[in-house]
This record gives sequence, structure tokens and C-alpha cells, in this order.
Amino acid sequence: MKTVSTARSHGGVQGVYTHEAETCQCDMTFAVFVPPQAEDGPCPILWYLSGLTCTHANVMDKGEYRRMAADLGLMIVCPDTSPRGDDVPDEPENWQFGKGAGFYVDATQEPFARNYRMYSYIADELPALIAKHFPADMDRQGIFGHSMGGHGALTIALKNPDRFKSCSAFAPIVEPSTAGWSKPALEKYLGKDQAAWRRYDACALVADGARFPEFLIDQGTADGFLDEGLRPWLFEEACKKAGIPLTLNMREGYDHSYFFISSFMNDHLAWHAKRQGTS
Repeated sequence: MKTVSTARSHGGVQGVYTHEAETCQCDMTFAVFVPPQAEDGPCPILWYLSGLTCTHANVMDKGEYRRMAADLGLMIVCPDTSPRGDDVPDEPENWQFGKGAGFYVDATQEPFARNYRMYSYIADELPALIAKHFPADMDRQGIFGHSMGGHGALTIALKNPDRFKSCSAFAPIVEPSTAGWSKPALEKYLGKDQAAWRRYDACALVADGARFPEFLIDQGTADGFLDEGLRPWLFEEACKKAGIPLTLNMREGYDHSYFFISSFMNDHLAWHAKRQGTS
């Protein structure tokens, strides 16, 4: 692991790091905010997964999480959204696929299977690296994300309920197997057999028996992707049928941007901290 940069912030340290990722077969970059409480011992960790076209930097620069994370003693880890590098296959003109659009799946189709293994990267490889190099309490983890990253957070939590104590999302893609901007990506990564897609679809996972204690979702009513791409009411219905508590906040007038995310970031951090036992 190499350190790209570190900066003091709210008594803690915001860092950016790179490492050679075995799962993605390329160098990967991620950001970590270590709160001041880490001087006294390991801190709970909260994973933030970003959306389409983003890198680790979007939420780091615009998410406004550090003051509250420092107050609550939360370590925030912000991975990239896809493999990177000149040798990584891509569709440069397609912002909904390829670099910046890994969809947090393990691709099985060529030529993407070698690099696009973001599920295993987030679920296995990066946590091991964090546990080795940072003062993280790996017994207290939460996960959240935005849009494609909200999809990733929901599905990863549902598939790993013993690892995460909390899961929330901003404007998540809750049923990517039927949304226009995600169906083509799932087919390219996973093939035409839609049974394989269900393992990366929050609504389908719940319908197929996956369970998690509770969820929090914030969604803007002025989000241009709401009706065709996001459709949180589908997840609300799935959770209701399964008996999973879900708090769905429809935020009047808010869009899909980081102006929306930063407006409710503190709410999500406090919600996670309560479930990590830090507030």
C-alpha cells in the first residue's frame, strides 16, 4: 500500500492510498478518514460506495462527512467504483458501463471477468487491507452509498448480514435487473441468464430470502432518475412483504446531486453510529 496524500481535518486525518489489487488485477485507489478517537483505540468503520462516473474523490470532496464522523468517532472508507488502467476493458463513450461503472458485481463474461470483480474487492480484499493498516474495529461495520453505490450497499449488506450492523442509501438503484440504465451493464458483466443477475439485485435478494435487520433510504423527489432508474417503492414493497423495517424518506425538491447527499449526510452518520454503539 502506498500513501498518496494525507491532511489533518477536524482532529483526524483524511488520507488517499493506492495498492495493487489482486481481485481487480490493477492498482486501486481509496480514501480513508481516520477520526481523532483512533488515538485511543480502534474505531467503527463505515463504508461509502459511490455512484456512476465517480471515483473515491467525489464524496471525499463534496460529501461533507468529516466533522460529524470526527464527532462520532467513525472511520469512513471510500473505495473507487471500478478497476482502472490502460489495460482495463472499457466503453469510453458509455458512462453507464466500464470504468466508473463497476456496479459492485463480480463479472463472469469476457473480456471483463479478469478486472471487474468489485464485489469481491469490496467484500473481501479491501477489508483485509483496512484491517491490516488502519485502526479499524472490524466487529463494528456499516455500509452506505449513493445511486449505483446505494445498490452496492444494499446488496452487499443483504449478502453479508453477519458482517454489517447497519446499511443505508441515498437514491439507490433498488432493482437494477429491470432498470434501463443497469440492465445492459448486468448483461455485459454477467451474461444473458437473468438468474445470475438476481444475486446483485436488492429486491430479488429479499424476494429470494436474504434478510437484514433494517434499512434507511433517503430519496429526492426532484431526482431526474427517480421514476425509471431508482424506484425506491419497489424495495419498500419487497421489505414490507419480508417484514424488514425500512425508513424511506422522500425529500421534497431534492435532486440526485451531492447537494442532496451532503444535506442528509449527518443524519445517516448519526443513524449508523447509533447502531455501532458510538452515540
